[in-house]
Amino acid sequence: MDSPWNELTLAFSRTSMFPFFDIAHYLVSVMALKHQPGESAALAWKNPLSSWFTAMLHCFGGGILSCVLLAEPPLRFLANNTNILLASSIWYIAFFCPYDLISQGYSFLPVQLLAAGMKEVTRTWKIVGGVTHANSYYKNGWIVMIAIGWARGAGGSIITNFEQLVKGCWKPEAEEWLKMSYPAKVTLLGSVIFTFQQTKHLAISKPNLMFLFTVFLVATKITMMITETAFMPFACFEDTLSRMLFGWQQQFSPVEKKSETKSSFNGTGSSTSKPGANASDKVKKKHSKKTE
Repeated sequence: MDSPWNELTLAFSRTSMFPFFDIAHYLVSVMALKHQPGESAALAWKNPLSSWFTAMLHCFGGGILSCVLLAEPPLRFLANNTNILLASSIWYIAFFCPYDLISQGYSFLPVQLLAAGMKEVTRTWKIVGGVTHANSYYKNGWIVMIAIGWARGAGGSIITNFEQLVKGCWKPEAEEWLKMSYPAKVTLLGSVIFTFQQTKHLAISKPNLMFLFTVFLVATKITMMITETAFMPFACFEDTLSRMLFGWQQQFSPVEKKSETKSSFNGTGSSTSKPGANASDKVKKKHSKKTE
């Protein structure tokens, strides 16, 4: 007989994301798009089709990017009519609701915490789905599994750079590849962990790992929102790892500078001694001419 803990984690891993968790994911994604700088609300009134396409990229960007990486049709997400209609409905009421009631209701902190926590739950399911889907194509190809799991879980923030480029407001300093955000980092970590579990290199069951990782995601996200600070639990680990792997040149650079300064001093000294030697040679030549 299974323990209560195993029954809890197993039931949690079998939880369906449709419709409530998917609604939370679409709501958070659309509201993030609406609150972007650049008058997204005004653009929706002027060009609703462009606004709708941008919202779909935010909602289904991970699936699109993973399909591109696996050479699958990138418009495959359009085949799920139910999710498309659900995401489109949320986009419509978020941008065109009378008196902007949806935005006013979403502005309350408890609503934001609930929606953000439910969105983090869907992130775990997307990572697991991406890793499993990649394993069906490339058996034990752990690099491909990590890439697809990362793309499925955080592809929305990555593929929206293409959307900004099309709109003409792309900023290189905001590129996700150059400056990874916390969701991209934690998704990459989760993809690595679930890949190790899938390839039997991590001795833990998938339901237990899904439950523990989801609790970690929800707890850190809610902490960041309540404290209103960029709480980075990986900052110390990243700094230590960076110093260990990539900080060697910084450690040896002062020694190299000192050696360069010493050699430059030696070079100037030898160059200054040359005029004195030339002058002494001239005096000797004059003295020899006089004696002759």
